Amino acid sequence: MNELVIMHNKQAVTTSLRVAEVFGKDHKHVLETISNLAAEKSAAKFFSEATYDNRGKQYPMYYMNRDGFTLLAMGFTGKKALQFKISYINAFNSMETQIKTGYAIPGSYAEALKLAASQAEQIEYMKPKALFADAVATSHTTILVGDLAKVLKQNGVDIGAKRLFAWLREQGYLIKRIGADYNSPTQRAMELGLFEVKETAISHSDGHVTVQKTPKVTGKGQQYFINKFLQKEITV
Repeated sequence: MNELVIMHNKQAVTTSLRVAEVFGKDHKHVLETISNLAAEKSAAKFFSEATYDNRGKQYPMYYMNRDGFTLLAMGFTGKKALQFKISYINAFNSMETQIKTGYAIPGSYAEALKLAASQAEQIEYMKPKALFADAVATSHTTILVGDLAKVLKQNGVDIGAKRLFAWLREQGYLIKRIGADYNSPTQRAMELGLFEVKETAISHSDGHVTVQKTPKVTGKGQQYFINKFLQKEITV
C-alpha cells in the first residue's frame, strides 16, 4: 500500500484527500479536524495547506507528515481503522527508507502505483532465485549430476537427469564421444573447477579390472550451472 504515502518537498507525506478516501470519511469533515489540530501552534508544523484541481476548480486540502497523520488518526476507531493505521505507518516507513537509501521516490499516486507494481513484479521474479540460492548456499560437497537435476526440478526447472546429462554434453561440459571417457568432464569443465571425477575400480570375473569414472559437480559447479538457469541462458 505504498500509494498511501507520496513524496512532496523531499518528505514522506499523505494527503487529507487520501485519508478521507481510505478511511471512508467525508473530506469536508477531515479538513475541519485538521484545521482544529493545526490551530495548535505545536501541531501546525505537521500540516501544510494546499489545493487540488477538480474540473477546473481549486479546492482546499492538506499535506501531512507521519506525525500529522498520527494526530489525525488518533480519533479513528474500530478494527478496520486500526488495519489502515498500520498500513499507513508501514507506508511511511517504506517511503522514508527509500529516501534514506536513495531509491527512486514517486511524486504522485500514479508514480507510486507504478513503483509498487514494479516492486511486486521484481519480488515475484526473485522468488526462484532465492530458492536456488538457499539450495546451494550451504553446499560444500560434490554431488552427482542426477542430484543436481533434482535440485533444479524441485525449484521449478522442468528437467531430469537424462536431459541434464544431454545438455551438459551438448554444451561441452561433458565428453559426448562414445568410449571410455563418455560423460566424463571435458578439459574446459575441469579447468573451470566445475567437476571432480570419482574413480571406482571394478574387478571382473575373468580377473581384469576396469575403472569407472563418475563425474561429480563441485560446489562451484552447482552455483555455476544454477546461475545459468536463473539467468535464463539455456532452454531445456
